[in-house]
Amino acid sequence: MTAQIEREFDVIVIGAGAVGENVADRVVRGGLTAVLIEAELVGGECSYWACMPSKALLRPGTALHGAQRVPGAQEAVTRTLDPAAVLKRRDYFTSNWQDDSQVKWVEDTGIELIRGHGWITAPRQVEVAGLDGNGYALTARHAVVVATGSAPNQPPVEGLHDVEYWTTREATSARAVPARLAVLGGGVAGVELAQAYARLGSSVTLVARGGLLGVFPEQAADLVAAGLRADGVDLRLHTGTRSVHENDDGSLTVVLDGSPKDGPGAGPAAGAAPGATVTADKLLVSTGRHPALEGLGLDSVGLAAPEGGTLRLTTDSTGLVHHATENDVSGSPWLYAAGDAAGRAMLTHQGKYGARATGDAIAARAKGELSGEPAPWSRFAQTAYEHAVPNVVFTDPELANVGRTMAQAEKDGFRASAVELPIQVAGSSLHAEHYEGWAQLVIDEDRKVLLGATFAGPDVAELLHAATIAVVGEVPLDRLWHAVPSYPTISEVWLRLLEEYGL
Repeated sequence: MTAQIEREFDVIVIGAGAVGENVADRVVRGGLTAVLIEAELVGGECSYWACMPSKALLRPGTALHGAQRVPGAQEAVTRTLDPAAVLKRRDYFTSNWQDDSQVKWVEDTGIELIRGHGWITAPRQVEVAGLDGNGYALTARHAVVVATGSAPNQPPVEGLHDVEYWTTREATSARAVPARLAVLGGGVAGVELAQAYARLGSSVTLVARGGLLGVFPEQAADLVAAGLRADGVDLRLHTGTRSVHENDDGSLTVVLDGSPKDGPGAGPAAGAAPGATVTADKLLVSTGRHPALEGLGLDSVGLAAPEGGTLRLTTDSTGLVHHATENDVSGSPWLYAAGDAAGRAMLTHQGKYGARATGDAIAARAKGELSGEPAPWSRFAQTAYEHAVPNVVFTDPELANVGRTMAQAEKDGFRASAVELPIQVAGSSLHAEHYEGWAQLVIDEDRKVLLGATFAGPDVAELLHAATIAVVGEVPLDRLWHAVPSYPTISEVWLRLLEEYGL
């Protein structure tokens, strides 16, 4: 280090992804000073290795397939996807992995930026090993916010440590399309990238220990599975992975464990016999993520992982980390976590929502305008995490969900019912030939309001915000009945669902 520079700010934010940016923006709007600490690209995972590049890879295939499903348009479609053009468009949406525009936004907003690795050394104290060679000793007058995102899980597969494999980062930033791709994991990222690469020309095999998209209703997930199979993806569901090894030609062989249990999608068509193998040129491991809390010095303020376990932070509705004030002589709140680092719904839009509430809460507490827990649904409380988290799987067909599924509602103790239908309305038949879709509403029978909604089918993502508003607003069903859907649109399924319920 060439120098040790001491600085003081109202708020220190470790991590300059979308979540960290939103926290810093809100505290600056509230009249405080803020600094962002970032060791990689300003803008974070979503901008460069997740949301934006993955959707840029998916969209051309969806647009092409959409045209192929409409007579009159399908006759005009005479070519297949151009992988080089798709990758070039992906590069545009990642700004070629340059963060100049994001840095300019930070500067124009009045936020300071220090590039480097930061860690907590004591309450309100952060040290940074700057990428400029300097060391920084920072003090926060009011708050330190951990907004470091998440990191991919590595499953306990024999030989995985010894081979080079893709995580979602490598898959979304690849410079070429592999001839053969094996995907471990049947969650959102796994299915999205499996379909993207299948449509770009890869021969794709997806292996999952459970079913596909297991947190969603089975009828909805089945439509996505059918879409993947139609694109040639070989689904090995309810199938374990025993080992992986590299071959002499540089390819990888994945040895499967077979179907460990019976269940939907199990059997010869979906699983594999013990010892069956999959050979691929690239292996994508997409088996979930965990909060990226390693190396942040949280043990210095009494926050450590349990013996043999992983550190998880617990927060209140503003993002304030529990137990962190115990080592601060003032006893006042100072440590917050936001986004994936807080370990809640790991979705960019939800993390940004939480970040806005956290930033506003920090500014309000600094001014003495907030003490204790804020009221639910106030601007300082992240109440939507408990009731209305929207989520879209951008496959073709799409899958969109908000709030509770029927299984979640029952687990949470609600007296709930579900009404569900295939999406068969004038709008869907006009949208595409042989449109296949499915919709479900989950209803709180005591209050007669929506607890959740799920839609599956081509282009159903645009139906989701109406459902999110209905859930957040706790709109009574007899009032929702008066929200007349335009004709002929796919949204007419709302009318059919309410009719099926009995309205």
